[in-house]
Amino acid sequence: MENEVLDVVESEKFCEKYGVKFGASGVAHNEDEAVNIAKKIGYPVVMKIVSKDIVHKSEAKAVKTWVEDDDEARDAYTKIIDSVKKHKEDAHIDGVQVQDQMEKGIEVIIGAKRDPQFGPVVIFGLGGIMVEVLKDVSMRICPIEKKEAEEMIREIHAHEVLSGVRGNKGVDIEAIVDAIMKISNLMMKEDNVLELDLNPMFATRRDLVAADARIILKR
Repeated sequence: MENEVLDVVESEKFCEKYGVKFGASGVAHNEDEAVNIAKKIGYPVVMKIVSKDIVHKSEAKAVKTWVEDDDEARDAYTKIIDSVKKHKEDAHIDGVQVQDQMEKGIEVIIGAKRDPQFGPVVIFGLGGIMVEVLKDVSMRICPIEKKEAEEMIREIHAHEVLSGVRGNKGVDIEAIVDAIMKISNLMMKEDNVLELDLNPMFATRRDLVAADARIILKR
């Protein structure tokens, strides 16, 4: 039996049960719904495809950021749907997620996987494309306590960016520590989770909020 890939909405709900924070959002199934959700959340918003068949949304041109008004929301909805159909003609589309445009911060990633030798492990590093380019990540075997989570943050080469350099005050390190422990807890309790990615998460001086999530379940 094939493993099950959860879409972004399902993945978010799964993680929220363990206390992971996400921005306000809703799923639109047409242009009018996209506008109504965006108005309720408040512009600017991010819009992205909801589909289990689209793993890398940016490659499919299925994400639009900084959508500023009703006209842009309608245009973004149409372009996202069209782009996905061109990218993968048989993709099953569940809608377009309209999400609060996150406060600018430092992008980080918290991921997890079930290693055949070590069991559940959690990784941490800079998020977005930086994790793929720099591969600057730390890893620990679950369960992860506070001291280990703090060590994970200090271990990455770019940790000074998080702590604050050249006059910048840095980000809420405690929020990152807390999120690492929450994902460790999830992996310990949900033994059907094979892989999990929270990328990007936006770290600011006051908080840590996830903008996207992906989970693969064992079936």
